[in-house]
Amino acid sequence: MKLDLLYEIDVPKPWAGPHPYGQREAEQRAYREAFEQIRLADTLGFHTTWHVEHHFREGRSHSPAPEVIIGALSQCTENLRLGFGVTLMPHAFTPPMRVAEKVATADILSGGRVEWGTGRSTPMEQIAFGVPREESRAQWQEAIEAVVRMWEEEYFEFHGTYLDFPRRMVTPKPVQDPHPPCWMAATSEGSSAVAGELGLGLLSFAILQPIQKMGQHIAQYRAAAANPTPLTRVVNDRVAAYTLVHCAESLAECERNGIWDSVWWWYKNLAEFTLEWELPNLSQEERDATFPLLKRQIEGNFDVREFHEADMIIVGDPDQCLEKMLRYEELGVDQLICYVQFGHLSHESIMRTIELLGTEIVPKLAARDVDMSVSVTTS
Repeated sequence: MKLDLLYEIDVPKPWAGPHPYGQREAEQRAYREAFEQIRLADTLGFHTTWHVEHHFREGRSHSPAPEVIIGALSQCTENLRLGFGVTLMPHAFTPPMRVAEKVATADILSGGRVEWGTGRSTPMEQIAFGVPREESRAQWQEAIEAVVRMWEEEYFEFHGTYLDFPRRMVTPKPVQDPHPPCWMAATSEGSSAVAGELGLGLLSFAILQPIQKMGQHIAQYRAAAANPTPLTRVVNDRVAAYTLVHCAESLAECERNGIWDSVWWWYKNLAEFTLEWELPNLSQEERDATFPLLKRQIEGNFDVREFHEADMIIVGDPDQCLEKMLRYEELGVDQLICYVQFGHLSHESIMRTIELLGTEIVPKLAARDVDMSVSVTTS
């Protein structure tokens, strides 16, 4: 199993100073710190750094332009693969030809280090961009088909259900031949099987579900991926799953860093945002059922350490973190995506997390890969 990073560029409130200056200062600091953290990870054996495309998500995910971030990182990193996590494919977000252009350009600038994640987003963003929600999956699939043909064909012409494109030469072409590996973000029931059926890598996550549930999704994915009908000519059968990760010399040090407050901020922010913007018409009973931990926390009978005890997050010293990570490996995770910049954690504590993961855990995971390869070869 490899270790990756994920950056949404969290900018938690309250922002110091009057608007808009407090917001601007907080955002600029978050970007500066993220780049310093990623440059450190580039020297320590991490595999990929993933960057989201999200819009209008105050406090979390101030990252609407991953192509800009990845373009900048291509010039200040040498080893990390650079992941779009993800490009939003329904056409109103970005026309397929623009996706082809920006991803291929990033692949050139990085010397062929791009991983191409794809997704559809959620109602709040879709509505703002005018995406027809009922057509989003069909648009997503047609857009992928069009983009890979733009990369592979000298001149491209397409007359589909949603895209009507005259004969043109779409430039540039990516370094990776025929194109970068494609992934699908899959969080709903059945969507992991769709990714497997189409020969796409699976991007999943853990914090809102027991990892055993994630294991079921991975099993569905593996079953479907065993006999795929590939959507592209680069068949990708890897599973990458993300969760919150914080590592220090001891669990006590993690607690001094404020880990539990930051984990709760992450969950509470996501829950309140979703209820306000994605599910505004739910009754109180339905709201409580959708995010039950909010109600339990208000009533005083929820401890955020339950996430830790259930391995939905990875927190602790290097030995504790490795032990938890191996449970993800047992479920079939190929790349564990570490979400390290979240909540009110200090930049210094995040840098230390990356340093400990890179020096204490990455070598042990690499040694396990070697041992397993030798075992398979011998047997």
